[in-house]
Amino acid sequence: MKAIVVKDQAAGAAGMTLEERPEPAPAINDVIVEIHASGFVPTELEWPSTWIDRAGRDKTPSILGHELAGVVTELGYGTTGLSVGQRVFGLADWHRDGTLAEYVAIEARNLAALPGDVDFTVGASLPISGLTAWQGLFQHGRLQAGQSVLAHGAAGAVGSMVAQLAKEAGAYVIGTGRAADRQIALDFGANEFVDLEKDALEDVGSVDLVFDVIGGDVQRRSAALIKARGILVTVVAPPEARPVDGLAIDFVVEADRAQLTEIVQRVRDGRLRTNIGTISTLDDALTALNPTERRRGKTIILARP
Repeated sequence: MKAIVVKDQAAGAAGMTLEERPEPAPAINDVIVEIHASGFVPTELEWPSTWIDRAGRDKTPSILGHELAGVVTELGYGTTGLSVGQRVFGLADWHRDGTLAEYVAIEARNLAALPGDVDFTVGASLPISGLTAWQGLFQHGRLQAGQSVLAHGAAGAVGSMVAQLAKEAGAYVIGTGRAADRQIALDFGANEFVDLEKDALEDVGSVDLVFDVIGGDVQRRSAALIKARGILVTVVAPPEARPVDGLAIDFVVEADRAQLTEIVQRVRDGRLRTNIGTISTLDDALTALNPTERRRGKTIILARP
């Protein structure tokens, strides 16, 4: 099968290659999925799990990608809950070979049914962005109706999901980004927008929840804005700053079938829009995965255009 592979961490994105790799075999509780579309997060090249296994051993050559939408073609021993021919989408294990390929072996529990009226491209754009937003807001952020949310990167793949889900839950959403992001952030549900390059973040006032996808100085300044018993959630790294009277939580997104089902239902009934940027075929993926300019939204690679 064709797959996008990395072998040399020092080479970065320039070290990606399109190669022929052996088709995977299913382990116990796995399924094999014929991939139709896959999502990509550029920071994967910085994740230790791209380069080493859980025991700390070199696992290269590694197949990139962790989001997928496709069709189940084979069941591993003991697998239940899915069937051959079923349309699915989900999030692959961080330490296993990924989804920028024509096939993947993946634990069945990491997948949810993809309804027939949801395109594979849309399905592949949902797992990381949707689950990150959902878990950050509701599991870790404990968001309640009437609260205020400061959503950094509100025009991006994750931030646009944060804005929409928070607003649907009855929160007041303040999105941030660059000046060119303003209208996109507002279109995705932000009630107001802060240009991080020109506006004073401190003018926002106090908020109940900060959803951080930036880190650094922005995270430190945001922590000072959190109300008593408020929460800062971040996906960047362990927090460098903490609220005076609140919580700071960093987390790694996890696959969850029930949450994926909730997210895709919101897409079906129009309550949630996915934020797709570049779409490319697997044959042309190397160009799409090495952009020469800043791009918004999720990058999607089609294995079967």
